[in-house]
Amino acid sequence: METAVGAGTAGAAAIGPCAAIPAEHMAFIRQVLDRVGDKWSLLLIAVLESGPLRYTDLQRQIPGISQRMLTLTLRQLHQDGLITRTAYAEVPPRVEYTLTPLGRGLHDIVTSLVGWATDHHDEIRANRERAAAAGS
Repeated sequence: METAVGAGTAGAAAIGPCAAIPAEHMAFIRQVLDRVGDKWSLLLIAVLESGPLRYTDLQRQIPGISQRMLTLTLRQLHQDGLITRTAYAEVPPRVEYTLTPLGRGLHDIVTSLVGWATDHHDEIRANRERAAAAGS
């Protein structure tokens, strides 16, 4: 059976929100969503809204993040242009991180997601416990 999909659109969604995304952009869009949807990225974007923060300040404001994950996530967010890293030639050296305009554009979305997760914490936990009890 043949489909009506034209050349260059193989793999594109026919309907829904993904239909507006060209098929050749889909893999990159998924990578971006993986990056900005990562739990550590979300929390970093949320706390950086208050202004420039140093590495240790970020570590204090995000309980549970390891040094390795903080370093990796900061590097990735910087590579994507969501944050800036400013190193000051001082003794001892000082490095600050801040959101770029691109990163600030994500802030409201991020805080909405974090707020939603916080608001529905008890309900989701109860659902998980119910599902685990039904599965055992």
